[in-house]
Amino acid sequence: QVQLVESGGGLVQAGGSLRLSCARSGGTFSTYVMGWFLQAPGKGREFVSSITWIAGTANYADSVKGRFTISRDNAKNMVYLQMNSLRPEDTAVYYCASAPQYYSGGSFPDLYTYWGQGTQVTVSS
Repeated sequence: QVQLVESGGGLVQAGGSLRLSCARSGGTFSTYVMGWFLQAPGKGREFVSSITWIAGTANYADSVKGRFTISRDNAKNMVYLQMNSLRPEDTAVYYCASAPQYYSGGSFPDLYTYWGQGTQVTVSS
């Protein structure tokens, strides 16, 4: 079983920055794409960003383009999400996920087989 553990969330003021980390472990590598999703209270999980494991091709939701940057370190089995210019509407639980296939920019939650436990990001005004 692949295990994913997120960290790096917290409370920041609007305009501030956070860097989320996702550690992947727990077996033979079977990941084609890694993604970040968010879930606000009372809503479903929404796509934030994805990155293909080998090529490093990144995709972003329109709401975070120019503000967030996804990256990965293959040797360390780590994925990161650098979040800058944070806004109160970015407040949510952020989840890391792993998918064995890739289409539609990795934007569909149903693509992903493994999920982390989530890390809370709160942006105050």
